[in-house]
Amino acid sequence: MMRASRQRWIPLGVALVVTAASALPALAAPRKDEALWKAAEAARPEQLKLLETLVNIDSGTGDIEGGKRVLDVLAPRLEALGARVERVPAEIPGLPDNLVATLKGKGKAKILMIGHIDTVFEPGTAAKWPYSATGDRATGPGVSDEKGGVIQAVVALEILTARGFRNYDTLTLLLETSEERGSPGTRALIDRLVKSHEVELNLEPGDAPDKITVWRKGSSTFNIDVKGRPAHAGVAPQEGRNAATELVHQLATLETLPKSGDGLTANLTIIQAGSRYNIIPENARAQVNVRVRDKADLERVQATLEESARNTKVPDTKVTVSRENSFPPLPENPHTEALAARAKAIYAELGRELGTGGNGGASESALAHEAGTPALDGLGPVGGNFHTDKEWIDLTTITPRTYLLMRMIQDVAARPPKTFRPAG
Repeated sequence: MMRASRQRWIPLGVALVVTAASALPALAAPRKDEALWKAAEAARPEQLKLLETLVNIDSGTGDIEGGKRVLDVLAPRLEALGARVERVPAEIPGLPDNLVATLKGKGKAKILMIGHIDTVFEPGTAAKWPYSATGDRATGPGVSDEKGGVIQAVVALEILTARGFRNYDTLTLLLETSEERGSPGTRALIDRLVKSHEVELNLEPGDAPDKITVWRKGSSTFNIDVKGRPAHAGVAPQEGRNAATELVHQLATLETLPKSGDGLTANLTIIQAGSRYNIIPENARAQVNVRVRDKADLERVQATLEESARNTKVPDTKVTVSRENSFPPLPENPHTEALAARAKAIYAELGRELGTGGNGGASESALAHEAGTPALDGLGPVGGNFHTDKEWIDLTTITPRTYLLMRMIQDVAARPPKTFRPAG
């Protein structure tokens, strides 16, 4: 009886709060910019046509002519916006020029977008596997990584400029041509640009089902070189010292390292040995691609490989280990998380939920973060099966992601994030 009695009594203050709360209207959903959305929808046919054009131009890293052809398509569109367009020579030989397009406005924020036009595919790929769209998916070499994002940036700038948006001091688009090799042709350029801007928005593809990227692994390649001694494989094989055989022994060490997962991974990608079928191999080389969330793991891998190199199985062979660094990791950090929260709120304007995540694909955003510039990655359309002949882009995300990019530009222009002092 006392229990029932206590349930009937509600303190007066609580009752007032409950009554007031029930009288409040539900919180309004974020309001979509209808005019901006309609502009993105109207641009979609031309955007897809441009995507087909660029996908059907081979532009694998090191394809100087292909890279030039892609930039020849995009540069006039950017110049038509009033942008100052510069072709910046690559910082090492054998690469196409990079392109920097700069728009000057009347506001205060300095915003940088970075995309890359190089792909991992060899010359002739586009002729064998051209752009093709079926239902909600399109396929083709580089369709998602990263020509879809590059075109999205150009279209976003066209729409914003046509609408008279100039609430920024500087709005810069960097189209680089060697990201798939770790950006060796743009390191000094990227360093200069990220340090002179307050935020970096990266055009890498989003992950399925609909995510932006808030962390990335860093990437390095370890070279394992073996020096042996040649000999006639039939007459005097005993006089040789087989570099290939020793390399096989060295590669057994990799079995102690993870091949997949969200942490450290180490995978054999290239192996070379021998010059002729009837000569004991004098030289052998393997390249091992290592991805890490923590830079310290690179030192651990190097120590493991160097320890193995000191313990050869084939007498009189010498093993040398060297390292080529591509990108550092982009760690989970409050600056990226703050930008991601803004992006989620913008996507909610469309009634869509934006996820966050990370992956083993490295990018320039890690360089921005290391320089103390807040960075947000994976803003391009959603895609998958990157670096394979099944690469695809989700066509249903083309217009929503274009809207997201435009609204992110508007938002960070109005409220630019503060740069920070990198840890360490």
